[in-house]
Amino acid sequence: MSPLADISIQQLSDALLDIDKPFPPRLLYRFSDMEAADIEKLNTIWPQLPLWRRQGLMEDIKELSRKDTLLDYVTFSRFALKDDSPKVRQLAVHTLWDYEETDLIPTLLDLFTSDSDADVRAAAASSLARFVYAGELEEISQAKLKKIEATLLAALKNQQTPAQVQRAALESLGYSSRDEVPALIKTAFASKDKNWIASALFAMGRSESAEWQPEVLSMLQSNLPILRMEAARAAGELQLADALPLLLDLLDDPDENTRRTSIWSLSQIGGEGVQEALESLCQEAEGEDELELLESALDNLIFTEGIKLMPLFEMPGEEEFGDDFEESDEDYMEGIDEVIDWSEDTGELDDLEDLYSDEEDLTD
Repeated sequence: MSPLADISIQQLSDALLDIDKPFPPRLLYRFSDMEAADIEKLNTIWPQLPLWRRQGLMEDIKELSRKDTLLDYVTFSRFALKDDSPKVRQLAVHTLWDYEETDLIPTLLDLFTSDSDADVRAAAASSLARFVYAGELEEISQAKLKKIEATLLAALKNQQTPAQVQRAALESLGYSSRDEVPALIKTAFASKDKNWIASALFAMGRSESAEWQPEVLSMLQSNLPILRMEAARAAGELQLADALPLLLDLLDDPDENTRRTSIWSLSQIGGEGVQEALESLCQEAEGEDELELLESALDNLIFTEGIKLMPLFEMPGEEEFGDDFEESDEDYMEGIDEVIDWSEDTGELDDLEDLYSDEEDLTD
């Protein structure tokens, strides 16, 4: 429940309509957990609000939803998806980025295929990525997954589809195991368009396939910052140990986005010299944001290195115990106890959120 739930919808409406005064930031919380009656009242005054107020409101809510995950802007964001302004609709899609219930899929598919604005369609395509991923993990029905994949593929292959929408579709299909996807990624990578190559690298990183190592390594030394950055991202997602020397070099890259992406990718790969390099950067960090990123990367490095040790505690095969094998074997259970103790002490085995969700997509 919002901390300002006692604020009436009428008070909220009055504040929205008072365009001569800045909208009170504390009232942003009132948009969380909205009920149907609230939306109905809001709908009566919403068309009277100037675009700058509606857009500014959505920008603030999008930012606040990232910082406070206890807030629930789903109902309001669904309402904002119907706004006349493409920018407001696009921001509403982004605010729903972490919503994982499948009842959103038809809405996103409709926006992707039918919205009048290409940027909104691209945002919807990018938002569908999490459902492609969920489908690969069998967390949603295969029927839903196939419908999403078919819709994305149809738009990608349709030459009338705007380029940014096609690229967003390709990026989302990076999670897919469909047979035709690798060829589509290769075609995009072979193009001479930097945006298509960047999207191909993005999709490669999502594929979890080491087959893309040559392409990723080749782009780590690209003359174009966007390609170095996307190659660094893909190297981390694919945990390419061979990329380690190049990523360490990119810690001095003149492009800030490339440097920041390389820091995180190094924490995903781990290996000799990574901890020392990140700790050294911590000592030289300028600004709170950079220090926060480095500290998070060092925490993630602990997780990465811990996972590498996990095989030491894997259950021995039956052949090692012969006919007397039992799950309660003393050596095996001692190993499991060590893993459990380690995970409880560090918290590093908790589910990790996608730490790139806050970043703007290539198609934005």
